[in-house]
Amino acid sequence: MSTCDIKIWCTWALAITHEAGAYTEQKFNAEKTGGEPVIPSPNLDTDLVMACDRLADVLIKAYKNPIKMQIDIARYSKLISPKNTGHNEEKEEKLLERCPPGHEGTKLVDKPATIIDVSGTIIAWYLPDTLTETTQKEIRAATDLLGPSLEKSVKADGNWRYNQEWFKQGSENVGSTPGCINLSPAWFQQGHENLSDPEVSASLKDPPPRIS
Repeated sequence: MSTCDIKIWCTWALAITHEAGAYTEQKFNAEKTGGEPVIPSPNLDTDLVMACDRLADVLIKAYKNPIKMQIDIARYSKLISPKNTGHNEEKEEKLLERCPPGHEGTKLVDKPATIIDVSGTIIAWYLPDTLTETTQKEIRAATDLLGPSLEKSVKADGNWRYNQEWFKQGSENVGSTPGCINLSPAWFQQGHENLSDPEVSASLKDPPPRIS
């Protein structure tokens, strides 16, 4: 994590998210190093503090349960390019020969864990049961609000990202509306110079007013 100070306006939409993230980070580091207990910000409600505590607890369990792979992830990353799709069988076979996974057979992982390479670099985190029931309900409720946008996102003649063939409703017609929405302010920033404030993703903007 960066040690530089980050100034957050109290009116910023992500102010609480930032505080929750900072509290979780501090709690994780305190648990990892045996430091003093961390007191959450009074701006975080009880449900959010419980969610952060659950996340920090699962992170610690994963951190203390490393699974080592005999692979050098830095060396492997130098052998692949941004254009690697994983669908070129010949290239994948050559990569597998040069960088074998370093394990035999399969291993069942049923509790929090980290996957590390020969140098101890963490390749992946496995974090089951991280979200509290309250958090899951909030995510489902928020996702329901995206229903109209999700429904409009798929197209009969769309490319592989939006083709309706890949988005099917569940057999019991329950759950979220199938669809695809990209939510990434960074993409917008990368295409526009000298911009300080992110804007709403295009797929979530209201349609322009009609002039009669």
